[in-house]
Amino acid sequence: MCKWLVAALFLVSSVFAVAAEQAIVDRYQASCHACHGFGANGAPKTGVAADWAPRMEKGMETLVKHADEGFNTMPPKGLCFDCSADEFKALIEYMATPKS
Repeated sequence: MCKWLVAALFLVSSVFAVAAEQAIVDRYQASCHACHGFGANGAPKTGVAADWAPRMEKGMETLVKHADEGFNTMPPKGLCFDCSADEFKALIEYMATPKS
């Protein structure tokens, strides 16, 4: 019985992880992709490590602040008006991760 319980818990946690990742992808598509998908207006392009490296060096706290308050040509909230700091962090991590 214990093996079944562990297997069920693993399955449930996997489903939640996939759902959380999909929620970030959906947020990205709705709010970030218009600029970061194409590198518009100097925005670092999603999945391009070289674009993100100098920004990531500033630290996540600074990047989240820039997303929240706006920076250079990025408007405040980056078109995600109801995003929390944790969601901005997840979005930044998603965009900064190289895509295959």
